[in-house]
Order: sequence, then C-alpha cells, then structure tokens
Amino acid sequence: MEPRITGRFILASASPRRVELLERLGLLVEVMPSGVDESFLDGETPVKHVLRLSRHKSEGISRLNPEAWVLGADTIVIIKGEVLGKPKTPAEARQMLGKLSGQEHLVYTGFTICRRQDNRRASKTTTSSVILKDLSEREIAWYAESAEPYDKAGGYAVQGLGAFFIKEIRGSYTNVMGLPLCEVVDTLIDLGALQFV
Repeated sequence: MEPRITGRFILASASPRRVELLERLGLLVEVMPSGVDESFLDGETPVKHVLRLSRHKSEGISRLNPEAWVLGADTIVIIKGEVLGKPKTPAEARQMLGKLSGQEHLVYTGFTICRRQDNRRASKTTTSSVILKDLSEREIAWYAESAEPYDKAGGYAVQGLGAFFIKEIRGSYTNVMGLPLCEVVDTLIDLGALQFV
C-alpha cells in the first residue's frame, strides 16, 4: 500500500527541503515557485503572515493549473518578537546565530492546499519551539562559513550541520525544516487529495 495524490500535485515553492519531505512519502511533486512578495504588512501577526503568504502562493499557481492540487507554504523564525529571515552574508549569519544562541525561538509555518476546479481549499498553521545550545564564537564562525545558512529562515538547518546546535524542540520537527508533514498529510487526506492504494 502506498500514498497516491488524486491528480497532479504542485508545490508552489522552490524549497529543496519541502520537496525532499514530500518525496520521502513517495509522492510525485511538480515544483513551481510562486514568486510572491514575502514582506510583512503593517500590524500583521506571524500567524496571519504565514497564512496569507501560503494562500497567495497556492492560489496564484492554482489559477494557472486549476485541475491540480497546489500546496503553498511559508515559514518564519521569530525570536523575542523579531523576524529572522534568510542571511545573505557570513556577517548576517553570525549575527542571527548570536541572537539564537542559548535562546528559545519560534518557527511558524502556514500552508494552504487548494484545487481551483472544484473550489477545494484548506489552510493551517503550525508552531514549533526550538532552543539552541550556547554557541561559542568559533562554532558560529565555522557554521557561518559553511554553505548551509543562506537559504534558511533563521540561518540554520535542523536536518544538516546545524543539528548539533539543537538542544530541544517542542512541536513538529519537520515544521522546523519548513513543512509540518504530519499536518500536511492529514489535510491532504481530509481534502480527498491523498489516498492509500
């Protein structure tokens, strides 16, 4: 018995981690990045932000592919009310890791699954709490010089070299990777998009 999507399945994201998680289930995934502007709106909470972006991503791609199931998702990292994006330079990576060192932060992911041809849609959010160990300046410098921090919110990869930073996770591990797989699969099943055959 294997999981099967009932039709085409499009991920409205270029995230290799999201693709990897879905392909681990044996799902055939088409990748179509949405190109949505990910800026915050004034007064927008983290939950509203990730939900809005996930909807915009999925609905934009769904307009072009109305017969397909489309999954849009957005993940952000928040520490003490500050949003940490994706670092672009080693200096930015070092700064982010310095803020995260020894502290608890929250990882929010919003996701939306829709199929336009029959107006099916569901949106959900997942929050995980992560605590990093106290990082030495040498550890931070070493990690910032690796290739890993630069396409990840918060500047670390829980599934990569950054795994040894992680002291504790409360909530979904895969959410910290960028896609809460348990919740996504349950939603696909509820929508009739995923069946076990």
